[in-house]
Amino acid sequence: MKMKNWLTVVCVIAAAIIFTGCPGQTRSADTVIVGMPSQPVSLDPIMTNDQPSSQVMKQIYSTLVNLDEQMAPVPSLAESWYWEDPARLRLFLRQGINFHNGDTLSASDVQFSLERAAGSPNIGHITGMIASVDIVNDYEILITLEYPFVPFINHLGHTAMSIVSRRAVMEQGEIEYARNPVGTGPMQFVSWVTGTSLELTRFDDYFEGPARLENISFRFISDSSTRLITLETGEIDLIYGVAASDVSHVEASDLRMIRSDSLAIDYIGFNAQRVPFNDPRVRQAINYALDKEALLRAAYWNTGSVARGPINNMVWASAANRLEPFPFDQERARQLLAEAGFSNGFSTSIVTNEGNAQRLDVAEIIQNMLAQVGIHVDVRILEWAAYLEMTQRGEHDMFILGWVSVTGDPDYGMYPLFHTDSFGAAGNRTFYSNSGLDTLLDRGRQETDPAIREQIYFEAQTIIRDEAPWIFLRTGEELNASRPELRGFSPNPAGHHILWNIYFE
Repeated sequence: MKMKNWLTVVCVIAAAIIFTGCPGQTRSADTVIVGMPSQPVSLDPIMTNDQPSSQVMKQIYSTLVNLDEQMAPVPSLAESWYWEDPARLRLFLRQGINFHNGDTLSASDVQFSLERAAGSPNIGHITGMIASVDIVNDYEILITLEYPFVPFINHLGHTAMSIVSRRAVMEQGEIEYARNPVGTGPMQFVSWVTGTSLELTRFDDYFEGPARLENISFRFISDSSTRLITLETGEIDLIYGVAASDVSHVEASDLRMIRSDSLAIDYIGFNAQRVPFNDPRVRQAINYALDKEALLRAAYWNTGSVARGPINNMVWASAANRLEPFPFDQERARQLLAEAGFSNGFSTSIVTNEGNAQRLDVAEIIQNMLAQVGIHVDVRILEWAAYLEMTQRGEHDMFILGWVSVTGDPDYGMYPLFHTDSFGAAGNRTFYSNSGLDTLLDRGRQETDPAIREQIYFEAQTIIRDEAPWIFLRTGEELNASRPELRGFSPNPAGHHILWNIYFE
């Protein structure tokens, strides 16, 4: 038996142990079980910006505003607001909102939450423009920014800006709080078994009315084949991250394949501080050496499309349709490698996270393609949290990740990933630095004229494309699947899906 098939059998047996239900068994219609590829890193909003954490926190917390399907801000904990001037925002809070611990939300909780967020290096690209948060009265606050920042309202809808209970954080301490969160959202935390599951239950005092569901159970299943099997057997109701290779199988079955547009982009990052990737000619050579259309077919099964730059067309001011992609040109790749002093190629490594078969496929295809131009690549696989820690410390050569421009604004899609101030955990895991680009990204943050701002971001995208700190892989697509009887699931383009109004037919 081939090793890959044997591992799949082992995973299925393990799943049968973890998920004690049997195919076809009757479960409560008040509980939805969701299969996720990875578990959260933390449930404290200021500690992380990874997707699994945000997907769970979305159910537990509320933010001052929400973003609708057009990425426009709508009231949430703040019922109204207005700009006093381009750098001062006054917000008026809803009254009578309760936290899960019974405390009533007040301006002190909002001030505490935003000040914590503003001081966190993990989410500085989201919150770092906050200069002060002043309490006017129990239900009114004034936020002053370091500079005018047009998309700030949208940032208030990010899970990093979730409002926490001041008393809960102070009493528990940050370490304990990260695994026992207290929010004002529709679902409240129950338990978390590391590596296995996380349980939420309905919060009946939710200010928008009780959730339709009584319970949400997240199950962490790294193997995509096992996730799909548990969906097929009825042990799970909804799965995130269907492998692209399984899409046609799901579409031909009785399951519901849910494909939707995404704000995501998939990329391979170079460590621009390490030889040979500190030379843009080497980075460009690798982009030329890869047949990305073939990679899209082989690894992504023609889901999404080949990326041309750092942000996709769903993001405002995207230049994707104006940028020329790197064509597949092995001769040009060899020429650039020779110019950089690597006419005989070199050896390097690429790291990715376990539980993502698609990324492993990408790594292996990249390995084979680069061997044709003399670059020998060792593929390494790490557990998710260890993977994030390694790449934020810069202990890698190349790595595979994705990014979601959650706010729909180009600042979110570029500042954290390419600005010198965002090295490491803040997002710039390539450790790429360009003073001219930094200046453009700083200007884009402070410019209030949309036409000028758009031109700034066009210029920034051109620099990033030309300097190639990434291999621009794919504009993403949300690929989720559910049992046929599940209703009410509406995928969010940022991947932060709302689950509390799901129901069974």
